[in-house]
Amino acid sequence: MRLLFVCVGNSCRSQMAEGIARHLGHEAASAGTHPATQVSANALKVLESKGISTDGLKPKSVDSFNANDFDMVISMGCGVSCPAMRIDQDWGLDDPVGQSLSVFEATAEEIERRLSQL
Repeated sequence: MRLLFVCVGNSCRSQMAEGIARHLGHEAASAGTHPATQVSANALKVLESKGISTDGLKPKSVDSFNANDFDMVISMGCGVSCPAMRIDQDWGLDDPVGQSLSVFEATAEEIERRLSQL
């Protein structure tokens, strides 16, 4: 399945979702409405602790993507509004930015759970 994960900063949730989805065999990308300058260190730590490659992960703008290129576009939450892009599901996950590693780990576990249900 081709999946696009969108959020605001594209530094935490959507980056973890991209990495986890690829690890599970999906084609995946992520983007933000206002991309950060770098991926959160805790997001990278969580992925690496699970043996998931972080190669190529970097914040990207939603303007770089066309929803029609994906089977599903998933908003991670935070009321992301992409007027030029359809959103198929809103997972409504709290943004772990600036929080402890354990919060990032819990977010990654929830992402894995939701991906297993697709």
